[in-house]
Amino acid sequence: MRNWWWKIGCLLLVGYTVVGGFLMPVPRLDILNETIRNLYFHVPMWFTMIVLFGCAFWYSIKFLRTGNLIDDIYAVQYTNTGIFFSILGMCTGMEWAQFTWGAAWSNDPKELGTAMCMLIYFAYTILRGGLKDEEKKAKISAVYNVFAFAMMIPLIFIMPRMVDSLHPGNGGNPAFKQYDLDKYMRLVFYAAVPGWILLGLWISSLNIRIGLVKYKRENDL
Repeated sequence: MRNWWWKIGCLLLVGYTVVGGFLMPVPRLDILNETIRNLYFHVPMWFTMIVLFGCAFWYSIKFLRTGNLIDDIYAVQYTNTGIFFSILGMCTGMEWAQFTWGAAWSNDPKELGTAMCMLIYFAYTILRGGLKDEEKKAKISAVYNVFAFAMMIPLIFIMPRMVDSLHPGNGGNPAFKQYDLDKYMRLVFYAAVPGWILLGLWISSLNIRIGLVKYKRENDL
């Protein structure tokens, strides 16, 4: 059971989020109504994506310093899982937008910035697929990953705040904390964020273990 405590905690938090997210009472707010429950899923998905891309950024820098291909395996798998959560975040966001804004896609600045960020990371996977030499692939993709993370910051956090936006907390729109979320929503949301982040790290760790097994087999280690 060693090192399993955080995985058990992950299952408990995610399970609590799913059950509490649909059963806990929510405040009746104009336009949002029951769709406010998506806060427990959409927002934590983005937080998880950012954490995973941050881990990939760290291991990419580590690889560039050490040249250890194992660091590249970590960077790749954190990036892949981050892309998976970015897709989940985009899908839940579009579903939310359909009911609250009247359309799944409204060319909102934050939507556009996030889409550009996703395309940058999609290009990362294409770049790796187009290179055969393992060391060259690792070096080029590590440099690309560093710049990709650097581009994500202005695309998601800076540019959308400089213009009008439909998203809460941007362009003069009030953030959710100003909507006076009740105690029940806080109970679920504060569990959802670490729960989904831990789930993302768990998925990454499983993919990393698979990647390490393949690496050892190919190099007779």
